[in-house]
Amino acid sequence: MSTTQNRINDFVLKIATVNGTGSASANGLLMKALFRMGVPVTGKNLFPSNIQGLPTWYEVRANHQGYMSRCSRVDVMVAMNAQTYQKDLAEVSPGGFLVYDATWPRERDLNRHDITVFGVPLSKMCNENFEVARVRILMKNVMYVGVLAALLDLDLEVIKQLLQETFSSKPKLIDANLKAIMLGYEYAQKHFTCPLPIRAETMGDNTGNILITGNEAIGLGCLYAGATVGAWYPITPSTGVMDAFTSYCERFRVDPETGDRNYMIIQAEDELAAAGMVIGANWVGARAFTPTSGPGISLMSEFIGFAYYAEIPSVFINVQRVGPSTGMPTRTQQSDTMMCAYASHGDTRHPLLFPSNPHECFDMAVRAFDLAERLQTPVFLLSDLDIGMNDWMVPELDWDDAYRPDRGKVLRPDDLAEMDRFIRYLDTDGDGIPHRTLPGDDPKGAYFTRGSGHNKYGGYTEDSDEYQEILDRLLVKWDTAKTLVPDAILSPSSKKTKLGILAYGSSDGAVIEARDRLAELGIHVNYLRIRAFPFSAEVHEFLEAHDTIYVVEQNRDAQMKALLMLEANDIADRLVSILHYNGMPIPSECVVTGVSRHQGLEVAA
Repeated sequence: MSTTQNRINDFVLKIATVNGTGSASANGLLMKALFRMGVPVTGKNLFPSNIQGLPTWYEVRANHQGYMSRCSRVDVMVAMNAQTYQKDLAEVSPGGFLVYDATWPRERDLNRHDITVFGVPLSKMCNENFEVARVRILMKNVMYVGVLAALLDLDLEVIKQLLQETFSSKPKLIDANLKAIMLGYEYAQKHFTCPLPIRAETMGDNTGNILITGNEAIGLGCLYAGATVGAWYPITPSTGVMDAFTSYCERFRVDPETGDRNYMIIQAEDELAAAGMVIGANWVGARAFTPTSGPGISLMSEFIGFAYYAEIPSVFINVQRVGPSTGMPTRTQQSDTMMCAYASHGDTRHPLLFPSNPHECFDMAVRAFDLAERLQTPVFLLSDLDIGMNDWMVPELDWDDAYRPDRGKVLRPDDLAEMDRFIRYLDTDGDGIPHRTLPGDDPKGAYFTRGSGHNKYGGYTEDSDEYQEILDRLLVKWDTAKTLVPDAILSPSSKKTKLGILAYGSSDGAVIEARDRLAELGIHVNYLRIRAFPFSAEVHEFLEAHDTIYVVEQNRDAQMKALLMLEANDIADRLVSILHYNGMPIPSECVVTGVSRHQGLEVAA
């Protein structure tokens, strides 16, 4: 056996299977068991963009310090797909372990002197103990849960409790799953030294935390925000947002007495149509949104410009994926930042919100609707596949029962009765935001909604001065937006430094971990997490206060750095890009390496 340092609650488990073989429930069981043991844990699902047959991987990171970013180390690999054996073997870190189905012995092919290989005859054991072919396939996955429970010292009672909860209405499934788990567990106990030096240990029960995906959290946030209309065209990885919203509406937006549904969900013929439906619904006073991904935003851009110029509130949720074009639909990036900031032709600028985890997805979904109505403009919530489709451990979602939607400057019939004349695009208080009315409230509030040239009265115009007056007022509104978007969050170093890091969205976890590792190397950096565009005052203050600022982002073209350079003056020579754009979630090693090398310090991989 290869030797490795004893490491408790600090390991990465990776499971290689074939897409469509039912491994998801087994993998989820492993992660939930660790969570129930009180171990901070996160799961990354790395799956192909087809339905069935191609390789898929699931990574579980357990870390007692609470680091949530992806780790490039692999301590234990479960290789269930013969097509990827060599790739999986190569990924195991020195001193690590590989488990495979030894029904067909392959030790010669899986030979590495610096790791330990465990062969378990999973298929043979399934054939001997289960009769139905499909059940054998499913139970083989469950059986490796038992093997890992022995090797990693997982609490069997916790696993049994999870089975009871999952299959409470189907006792036969409980019995079958438990039988498979115990077969794997007992085999490992008999044939291997258990537990491994890398193992789990109960830390509590994770009270106050939950496991949730970003898409689920956004769907719930839209419900809490009062959204009643959703229109979308299905696209990976955003479809889960509408799936979640639909399930929540079916539970909470159906009148218990009449059965009437107090919501509308529409699958449009394409993304442009979905955007038009959302804009129309918001125009009449509903709160409406559309979830999509980068290709969808591209198709929606004409309507986005219309909503900006006609000043119609609307919420666009972009769960980003790899581009350009179709790209890799099931991989992650932060590659739509610039596109969303200035979406559509002509002079447009849009508020962007950057959640870093599912908890913020929930909070910012609500805030997106308030901002859209307050500012009367499209607002973009930029998540990504890593946040949206992966399992995250976050604090329980909290809610203020005193919350009331911010509908902004909406004039109702009583308000109109006191006015001599309603002027749709007139700024009366200097914040760049005019008053609006809702269709059908009062004829006095009627106006034409135009995407063509219009003046402050809402009338058609091609007069240069009248057109420019509208465009200049929209810039005043942009300045107002800077005071309304979420503030950036500063995490100062424990030591005085002129080095800074800027990051946003799902890059946050990698930066948090990297700062601790950099401090151990004697490199101390302040960290500011950007949570919105336009940039709040804290961002400009941070830029002015540091001699070198590392901008961490997950795209090739340094889009956030470019955005900073467009919005702030004389900073180009102080910004240093740290980029990660291969489609995998960014690991802390990327940040550590980028900063340390720039500081003249080489760090071993």
